[in-house]
Amino acid sequence: MLRLMFVVAVAVAALGLLAPTAAAAPKVVASIKPIHSLIAGVMEGVGEPDLIVAGGASPHLYALKPLDAKRLARADVVFWIGPIFESFLEKPLATLAGKAEIVELDRAPGIALLPAREGGAWEEEEHHHAASALEQDGHLFLDPENAKAIVRIAVARLAAIDRANAARYDANGAALERRLDALDAALLQRLAPLGGRRFVVFHDAYQYFERRYGLAAIGSITVTPESQPGARRLQAIREKIRTLGARCVFREPQFEPRLVDVVVSGTAARTGVLDPEGALLAHGPELYFELMNGLADGLVRCLG
Repeated sequence: MLRLMFVVAVAVAALGLLAPTAAAAPKVVASIKPIHSLIAGVMEGVGEPDLIVAGGASPHLYALKPLDAKRLARADVVFWIGPIFESFLEKPLATLAGKAEIVELDRAPGIALLPAREGGAWEEEEHHHAASALEQDGHLFLDPENAKAIVRIAVARLAAIDRANAARYDANGAALERRLDALDAALLQRLAPLGGRRFVVFHDAYQYFERRYGLAAIGSITVTPESQPGARRLQAIREKIRTLGARCVFREPQFEPRLVDVVVSGTAARTGVLDPEGALLAHGPELYFELMNGLADGLVRCLG
């Protein structure tokens, strides 16, 4: 009996050695939560990408951690927007991720870029100046058409390096594009009544969202989140709120709300919260949809 059990065990082990094993998922890194969410959706059922800017951190103020460096060093593919957005990653990608394919989305086919606007009141001359500058607005993920392009890029790049799972990537990508179309249609309908209602944002993160849904932001409090605005800029924004009748001024969860309180003081504007990068959301495949719906929620609550 013992001999029979031994023979069976050996046979099972031999069959196990001969059976095909599942291909290991590629090691994928994404820079920020919205990009990570779209890549995670494409990879669902195969693996999960690593995320650099996690939790409530802001990519505008982020410093690379030792764990991030390890992830970059072992990566097969890294997805990021580019130096226009995650400038802290530019040198680490060159020095640490030498073995990885680097996918810079601001240069990828199918991505529509907008020129960066200067902070403040966004007058016509400022638009003209920004359009002639080399700098582009890196918040490109806030347009679902760009999100669909990111999904297509991820499907193509992942399928090229992981042919065993190409069919899964393709199916996931197609399902994601259908969901993004449905999201876009719902947001167009929901935000249409807000078209003429003016508002001010904390920093100029929403241009793609505004253009897509016909919204009327009239300025930002800060030129860049990394630096505090001076008294003259705060006064200019306050005057803009008064003269144009802005209904709301939006703060962001990663930054001190005091500046928003200063700007609305003495005006009829209310305050609200917008979270353009998902600082308060759990990362994963659903984050992108929660992020976009959350922006709509915040706008409707304050402007409606």
